[in-house]
Amino acid sequence: MAGPLALVGGDELNPGNEAQDALLAAAAGGGPAYVVATAAARHRPELAVAHAHEWFARFDLEVVELPVRNRTQAHSRETADLAGNGRFFYLVGGDPGIVPDVLRDSPVWLAIVSAWRSGAALAGSSAGAMAMGQWALIRGRYPGDRRRRYRDALGLVPGIAVLPHYATFGREWVTSALEGRPSDDVVLLGIDERTAAVWSDDAWRVMGDGEVAIVTTTGERSFRSGESLDLPSPVSS
Repeated sequence: MAGPLALVGGDELNPGNEAQDALLAAAAGGGPAYVVATAAARHRPELAVAHAHEWFARFDLEVVELPVRNRTQAHSRETADLAGNGRFFYLVGGDPGIVPDVLRDSPVWLAIVSAWRSGAALAGSSAGAMAMGQWALIRGRYPGDRRRRYRDALGLVPGIAVLPHYATFGREWVTSALEGRPSDDVVLLGIDERTAAVWSDDAWRVMGDGEVAIVTTTGERSFRSGESLDLPSPVSS
């Protein structure tokens, strides 16, 4: 049976995330636990790794880096073997475009997914969460451009595109995301910071301090902690 999957809206590894992170840490069962700093590869990834190590220590979980900062590392058989035995994986935030480019169809990503399908915990925050959907929304043309365009992501959760930091700036992406959608069936999943859409026990629900919004062409619905979400099931087979 697949383990829990958490899509976090950002500001990860900080107070306010305890509910979802305690669930993830418990699912690890003390087994090998990894932070995946792919999205932060251009932005001092060692800081993200150190932060994750410090944060999860409060849940009695020792987290170390799974080194997949580039495509060469993602094809390392040694790293894939480590991932295959992992019981916890956390993809931190950063650059939303780099994660699918590095991980897609790589031996390391396939090993992570296999471990998750066998019960390991898997989470992504901000850019890490965006990578889990069918599409990632990346910058339209130039730095500062608020418009977003679609790029194929890792596809673990079909039919969705994640809009992290929804209450702060992610909501600004909705118009361009709806106008440029590659399919009429696209579901936009807006997730506030320190908040998660969590798949556990064959159901989606909200955890954390803020709200999760489901946005389609017919409108927007918002959900708070403890409420169920009508979303596609992750690809677990």
